[in-house]
Amino acid sequence: MTVSTQGSIHDVLVLPYLNHAIRMLESGYATATDIDNAMCFGCGYPQGPLATADEIGASGVRDALLARFEETGDNLHKPADLLTKVAGESGTFASVAGDHAKAPELRHTIEKIGVVGTGTMASGIVQVFAQAGYDVVFVGRSQEKLDGVVAGITKSLDKAIAKGRSDEETKAAVLGRLTGSTSREDLGEADLIVEGIAEDLDVKTELFKDLDRIAKTGAILATTTSSMPITELAKVTARPGDVIGMHFFNPAPVMKLVEVVTTDLTSPEVDETVRALSAAVKKVPVSCGDRSGFIVNALLFPYLNDAVKLHESGVAIAEIDAAIKETAGFPMGPFELLDVVGNDVSLAIQSELRNEFGEPGFDPAPLLVQKVEEGKLGRKTGEGFHTY
Repeated sequence: MTVSTQGSIHDVLVLPYLNHAIRMLESGYATATDIDNAMCFGCGYPQGPLATADEIGASGVRDALLARFEETGDNLHKPADLLTKVAGESGTFASVAGDHAKAPELRHTIEKIGVVGTGTMASGIVQVFAQAGYDVVFVGRSQEKLDGVVAGITKSLDKAIAKGRSDEETKAAVLGRLTGSTSREDLGEADLIVEGIAEDLDVKTELFKDLDRIAKTGAILATTTSSMPITELAKVTARPGDVIGMHFFNPAPVMKLVEVVTTDLTSPEVDETVRALSAAVKKVPVSCGDRSGFIVNALLFPYLNDAVKLHESGVAIAEIDAAIKETAGFPMGPFELLDVVGNDVSLAIQSELRNEFGEPGFDPAPLLVQKVEEGKLGRKTGEGFHTY
């Protein structure tokens, strides 16, 4: 494949991403507003894929994808049926939004929050809830880990004070709402417990069995997993209707997005409560179902994988990064982002998507596999697609 212009790079990488988003809408997996909000607030994009498709025009996107499909034969480049329909009617995707009719409300009383974990994500979630006025009990394996959470939150609050965004009184109030514990038993009175431990299904399964024993009747059990099957966690409890995904983005105090992930077993009241709670803590909740990638990762990582394949075809990394930032307005080029995320993480997620959807076009790019095998994982190792 020969690509020599920025417009071509845009078409090769961005058009399939738009097509994936349209197929996601077409399947009923998420609404147009939620899909667009997910990519804006989860990735920092200037606008979502469906708004972008409307801006380009459905017929323009369709025709460009048809040209790509004729060249590649890749099913991922075949225009979605909904795209063909909207183009034929000269319509827009905004008109098929299918949004929630009204703002969600708390159907459960939420006063006390529990968080399991002391890593970066869990600590950020603790801070989010404490800043929003909730008493938070957080559980870790040692006092040292617990002290680390408080130290990290204190440092974050001090930075806000230094920038004039907060004050000592607010800091004291937030820290006063925190209770650390090395015993899960202290989660017994929490109205909502959020799990933020390692991405290991066996470890999470053991935890959810224990939380089912400990948590009071009516407590909501949430996981912030980005990749584990939430249904499997729900099934090991006697309260599958109370189990839900609450996928925060890192760093949680800064990033606005929360993917609220329901299983077929999650009760509507729990779903609505978690969406309402997310909004109450000044986040933007988007709704989706329990399948690999949810919204953001399912749309983001195939695009990153396509960028690696495009480079394999002979297009320079710097040219691709520059073109995407200029033509799509994305805050980072794909290779810059791959190095921030980590090539190992990217490969794992792309492999999950390949297994989930069975699309040959989702096969991980050989160069991505090679980078991981060589230990060139990105910024965290000093070298990935760029050198640091």
